Amino acid sequence: MTKVQIHPELPLPAHFEPQKVGQVWRVPYEQLSASAHDWSKLYDLSPSAEDQFRIALVLVDVQNTFCIPGFELYVGGRSGTGAVDDNTRLVEFIYRNLGSISQVSLTMDTHLATQIFHPIFLVDENGEHPAPYTLVTAADIQSGRWRFNSILAADLDIDPSFGQSHLEYYTDQLAQRGKFDLTIWPYHAMLGGIGHALVPAVEEVVFFHTVARYSRPDFEVKGANPLTEHYSAIGPEVLSGPQGEKLGEKSEKLLKKVEEYDLVIIAGQAKSHCVAWTISDLLDQILASNRQLIERVYLLEDCTSSVVVPGVIDYTEQAEADFQRFAGAGMHLVQSTQPIASWPGLGG
Repeated sequence: MTKVQIHPELPLPAHFEPQKVGQVWRVPYEQLSASAHDWSKLYDLSPSAEDQFRIALVLVDVQNTFCIPGFELYVGGRSGTGAVDDNTRLVEFIYRNLGSISQVSLTMDTHLATQIFHPIFLVDENGEHPAPYTLVTAADIQSGRWRFNSILAADLDIDPSFGQSHLEYYTDQLAQRGKFDLTIWPYHAMLGGIGHALVPAVEEVVFFHTVARYSRPDFEVKGANPLTEHYSAIGPEVLSGPQGEKLGEKSEKLLKKVEEYDLVIIAGQAKSHCVAWTISDLLDQILASNRQLIERVYLLEDCTSSVVVPGVIDYTEQAEADFQRFAGAGMHLVQSTQPIASWPGLGG
């Protein structure tokens, strides 16, 4: 790629308070809108529609449930402060590069309680639900260690026997496809709940970008089907059930973004799960479509962390291996603290 023109980096605006990134608060839209208009005039920011070199920033599941300490599925990484540190760098990156980022796209993990990966969905022989972070294998279902909670059948509009056969088929499919075993997660990203919302500091900078650059953010809701997990923004873990019924399908929306934009930057949570599976699916689509598009994809490696529950699970090494695989395929691993103009492939 030849050297491209990148808008000069900007200072951080006075309203940004890095110490609040790990907190929940109300974004002051009207005040922020006025500030964004003033900022746009001060730094001569043009509407994003006029960008000659178009950059899309894709943020995966940057929601309270994953990013705020004390929330349901906080991604602390090995440091314990992972998602907060990631989002501090991420927000600063967006403010500095406000004049270069043409559009921000955000995925929203979206769930109800009665889903296959929540405790209520399964029971043991005593009617007890599995604890959060339990890994459920095909052997566990076949042996009767865990089974479908038949009380949910009427609510899900399925036959109890189908619920059980679906679990058997589903866990077997995960194993055959090289996916994670069915993980029982704490109830999280509950639709309508505060955990489902964007991290306020991220919501604030996205709104600021919208007004300053006249650029509407793009949202993708995922994860509502009760019978499958949905880590990747591109599609669920399993696409069909035991009788061929559709559970979901692969979306080409992100692939089209890579086709339409000169640069696509990806960050978010968690590196080991929703981020890694999104990138993996995207890589498969690019290889099947036009492998030259790979060079347009940049991964903000310092704005994502892996799921780590001390003494229980640690997906750090697997996530690192995944990212090395992505880099080996031609995607770029970059740091948010590096000026975009100096990134590999951009003439820096």
